[in-house]
Amino acid sequence: MMMGADIENGNLGPYQDRPRTFPNMRSKPYAPVIFRILRGINVRVLVILLLLGFGYVFYIGASTSPIIVFVFTVCIVSFLLSIYLTKWVLTKDEGPPEMVQISEAIRDGAEGFFRTQYGTISKMALLLALVILSIYLFRNTTPQQEASGLGRATSACITVAAFLLGALCSGVAGYVGMWVSVRANVRVSSAARRSAREALQIAVRAGGFSALVVVGMAVIGIAILYAAFYVWLEVDSPGSMKVTDLPLLLVGYGFGASFVALFAQLGGGIFTKAADVGADLVGKVEQGIPEDDPRNPAVIADLVGDNVGDCAARGADLFESIAAEIISAMILGGTMAQRCKIEDPSGFILFPLVVHSFDLVVSSIGILSIRGTRDSGVKAPAEDPMTILQKGYSITIVLAVLTFAGSTWWLLYTEHAPSAWMNFSLCGLVGIITAYVFVWITKYYTDYKHEPVRTLALSSSTGHGTNIIAGVSLGLESTALPVLVISISIISAFWLGHTSGLVDETGSPTGGLFGTAVATMGMLSTAAYILTMDMFGPIADNAGGIVEMSQQPESVREITDVLDAVGNTTKATTKGFAIGSAALASFLLFSAYMDEVSSFAREPFKQVDIAIPEVFIGGLLGSMLIFLFSAWACAAVGRTAQEVVKEVRRQFIERPGIMDYNEKPDYGRCVAIVASASLREMIKPGALAIVSPIVVGFLFRVLGHYTGHPLLGAKVVAALLMFATVSGILMALFLNTAGGAWDNAKKYIETGALGGKGSDSHKAAVTGDTVGDPFKDTAGPSLHVLIKMLATITLVMAPVFL
Repeated sequence: MMMGADIENGNLGPYQDRPRTFPNMRSKPYAPVIFRILRGINVRVLVILLLLGFGYVFYIGASTSPIIVFVFTVCIVSFLLSIYLTKWVLTKDEGPPEMVQISEAIRDGAEGFFRTQYGTISKMALLLALVILSIYLFRNTTPQQEASGLGRATSACITVAAFLLGALCSGVAGYVGMWVSVRANVRVSSAARRSAREALQIAVRAGGFSALVVVGMAVIGIAILYAAFYVWLEVDSPGSMKVTDLPLLLVGYGFGASFVALFAQLGGGIFTKAADVGADLVGKVEQGIPEDDPRNPAVIADLVGDNVGDCAARGADLFESIAAEIISAMILGGTMAQRCKIEDPSGFILFPLVVHSFDLVVSSIGILSIRGTRDSGVKAPAEDPMTILQKGYSITIVLAVLTFAGSTWWLLYTEHAPSAWMNFSLCGLVGIITAYVFVWITKYYTDYKHEPVRTLALSSSTGHGTNIIAGVSLGLESTALPVLVISISIISAFWLGHTSGLVDETGSPTGGLFGTAVATMGMLSTAAYILTMDMFGPIADNAGGIVEMSQQPESVREITDVLDAVGNTTKATTKGFAIGSAALASFLLFSAYMDEVSSFAREPFKQVDIAIPEVFIGGLLGSMLIFLFSAWACAAVGRTAQEVVKEVRRQFIERPGIMDYNEKPDYGRCVAIVASASLREMIKPGALAIVSPIVVGFLFRVLGHYTGHPLLGAKVVAALLMFATVSGILMALFLNTAGGAWDNAKKYIETGALGGKGSDSHKAAVTGDTVGDPFKDTAGPSLHVLIKMLATITLVMAPVFL
């Protein structure tokens, strides 16, 4: 990392009287290779290529189903709307030169780390693709594949291609999230000098751009794969694959998305929280300077981390969540339609794609409903930003209920059970209510307007220890209500589906699992708006940092502080929402795994007996995996933060003029430390997550072979998956809620309560916040990605266990 000569020179004089300059983190602008190639193409040629591409996409869509054409149309319109939102945000002014220079330093650091991180992830993805190819070339085939003439080589190539496409799209989703945040932050900062409502609107629309692209890419990616396989394999023609078996070919796409999301979340989480902890411990606690003070050498690294950890990683995370839920629901819909002998099963298979297409529509309306005002002048917001965001969410939910009911009537009506669509519509309503309740519960436990966080803040007045004790107890307590809500929603949705009237050849009800799948779709039917609220958080956080570093008036910082506190709550609610959807999606993928094992083994595989010692051991190993993964993720943040603390202390000692504004900190050194350390530290927990189920399943497969239990490996992996899902949900709820509560308890004290900034209560709250940082932004978010990745990897690697 090269720094300018003026920054390295210690005899600059008091730099509050000089133009404030900040370092570039790299020597030249960076853009992904695909964007550089597109920029080099003549505009007319590019337009022609795009039209041809769209024409071919619509051709294969029309050859597949009119439903696919509808999905393509909605996704493309949403992309056009996202372009409008981007242009609208980028037309806003960037403020004075010092704001622009800080923003450019953040952008350089974020894009530089993104390039290095995703370069490492892509190499690992290619290696894993070779492993998958080798396994599929030598695995057994299912009766369905034999009947359709789908050979091992074709199946291997399809799975690997889907895996690589899922990984690529997940990476692009992450880049989109980071790209918009590093450009919107300075515009939000500048808008805060005029109006809190304008700053809020810019942050929301910037987050809306990322959300629409991420959700749209997840939907159109799966739709294109489905249509391409449908046309290429001549599905439903004599002697070929049945359409009900087609969704199983998409599993590789979900695995690729999960793989990239896990490493993006780990690397980005380690980066952002190591820098945050290092900056807070030395800057706030030891030196007594404000958050995001320009004298803190780790402040740029902290602001860079918000973008690579909270924006890029969260974009990949939600992309993976939607992809996993769509694929699992398509598999279950196809299986149920086959068992019920439904003549046209395409409605049940493509229903998830339509739901998320309407998600793009209703979320767009919710995003556009948040408008600015004409009031000018720097002043505190007249209306609580959280209230404004909640109004937009309420509009989105009402529209989602209406479109969901219409979708079920359109696609799930069948003569076999004329009233089934009403039951499934109620399943969707259960999911939507579950999402709303999850958001409310998380808000209650993490917003300082409510009692839990205020009680936690009060515990800071008696010291650091009592703050930690209160935060841990709050996190533990916060797991109860979400688990009860998940339990009620699963039972309700299963019962509604079970009583829908759909039966198999023997007269047995078969709609229970699909009802749960529909509830999961309902929960994610407002995913684009939820992601918008999540992206709002880091953008507001970065805006506050830019305001503080550029030494704007205190009234401007008050506005960004309010937005930042709301952003902390929206980030926490999004994580709670993601955990709930992960629980339901994992339940669906577990059912799909059991069906896949049954197909390969050519015998029923409907239940797992944990009273068998080997199976019980598999469950213990699954729970252990969650705790060990969390420990390694938190330890990675701790080790990297120690390096940052040592570096910040060194600079304060060797450059005493920093505190008097006579010398400038070496920001680039801290960025370099956390960048290299986070890339190194993300490997071990990530490898643990990928290797563990494969090794456990293979070892117990060998043991089962010698003891006469051919399905032992598959049963042990099923137990590992079940126990890991249950333990992971509880652990993620605890980590996310405790971390968010500690953060907002600190924010509450910084509003002037309990002595305000610099008081003993504030120092204790900062300690709690630093403890919670790796909880809420590294281990917690990584866990719900891990849960879904375990489900997809066991589904993809099922032949290894047999």
